[in-house]
Amino acid sequence: MAANNPEGTPGPPTTVLLFGATGDLARRKLLPGLLHLWRSGLLPDVRVVGTSLEDLDDDQFVEIARKAIEEFSDDADDKKEFHEFAKLLSWADPGVDSIKAAVAKAEGSSKDRLRLHYLSVPPKAALAVVQELHEAGLVTNSRIIMEKPFGTDLESARVLNKAIHEVFDETQVFRIDHFLGKEAALNILALRFANGLFEPMWNRNFIDHIQIDIPEALGLEGRAGFYEGTGAYRDMVVTHLFQVMAFAAMETPTALDPQSITEEKNKVFRSMLPIEPHHVVRGQYDGYRKEPGVSPESETETFIALKCFVDNWRWADVPFFLRTGKRLAEGQRIISIAFKEPPKSMFPEGSGIGDDGPDHLTFDLSDKAKMSLSFYGKRPGPGFRLQKLSMQFEMEGTEWSGSVLEAYERLILEAVKGNHTLFTTADGVERLWEISQPLLDNPPPVRRYAPGSWGPNQIHQLIAPFAWRLPFERKWRD
Repeated sequence: MAANNPEGTPGPPTTVLLFGATGDLARRKLLPGLLHLWRSGLLPDVRVVGTSLEDLDDDQFVEIARKAIEEFSDDADDKKEFHEFAKLLSWADPGVDSIKAAVAKAEGSSKDRLRLHYLSVPPKAALAVVQELHEAGLVTNSRIIMEKPFGTDLESARVLNKAIHEVFDETQVFRIDHFLGKEAALNILALRFANGLFEPMWNRNFIDHIQIDIPEALGLEGRAGFYEGTGAYRDMVVTHLFQVMAFAAMETPTALDPQSITEEKNKVFRSMLPIEPHHVVRGQYDGYRKEPGVSPESETETFIALKCFVDNWRWADVPFFLRTGKRLAEGQRIISIAFKEPPKSMFPEGSGIGDDGPDHLTFDLSDKAKMSLSFYGKRPGPGFRLQKLSMQFEMEGTEWSGSVLEAYERLILEAVKGNHTLFTTADGVERLWEISQPLLDNPPPVRRYAPGSWGPNQIHQLIAPFAWRLPFERKWRD
């Protein structure tokens, strides 16, 4: 194994019990991520027990993992070490007794191992797995990672949390949001609270509005059964966009520890005003109703854009605009902070001042973390002609780029270490469903939009007199 350890101290001896181990998420992210954490020395003593509804054996699971690594891992060194990692993999057939026996066999005579249960299963199956873990006696000294959505409304969220808490203590539960595991999301905290330049301006006196824009070019990708019961708002906004928004809006934590950061995030959620239906645009791309598994009369939204407010001293009257959807023009993940323009211009008419909108600080939440600050500058030559310039920073251009962890890798590691900083709580989830209830009770009509567009035309009325940051007026520099 390599000695490089980008996140400091390694995690303790851990047995990962991976439910849904043959599914898409496990193959694309979790198995490659666990291999990388092991090879990099972050989880040096790990055992992975896979299980799903299929009856397999150890060799068949290893072959599934091998193909997943070959297809989805982009680290050549990881691939070279797979033959050693394969010795740490084993399989558990479905059923309480089989799972209990497989974990015992994997752990052998080693004592005091942490157990991490990763539920890469559909939400409807989560509680059955929780009960299975209880019956197998695998709750003590364990942690559980749960995938979204965490309920579909306030009532279902409360029922889900109550059922989980009958088996697991809240300190053992990690509700995962992979957006918060990205370098750029964490850079929001670094930029705000480690620098004297930005935090004094991070308020309603200097910031005009904030956009969080997560369009997706992909369609359903075979998830019609899941998507028909959720839609874009439940699938993305409550579990992803609001969580990222909390990082941008939170007050300064008293310390860089999970309790302090979680409390500040929850203060943001408690300060949010209920979502008004007339501040929401719902859309559905043309052809969605012809997708396999979709009702011909479906009113499920594949697109959502909304305006919301954090009603506290820092953010009163500053709108937060959120947008996400399927089959849009391109896939992007950005947070854009729009600063207020000068109250009066001394520059002559025709100088270009104001032509390209306000100054923006933009965070790109893609895997290649980037930040950009745009501002007006003078064009060289006679006269006083202004144009937009930008300063850009990208992680790939630094000597630290080799230390970047993929989002799921970081979140698995943080869960192993018991660090809740990048995870949400039961109270936070329930509060977000509470402010969502007016929208869920009275959703606005679904508008049509063409695949490959940026959504229904009504999005421009929603954000007026501002404009959507995407598409960019200029491309990121390579």
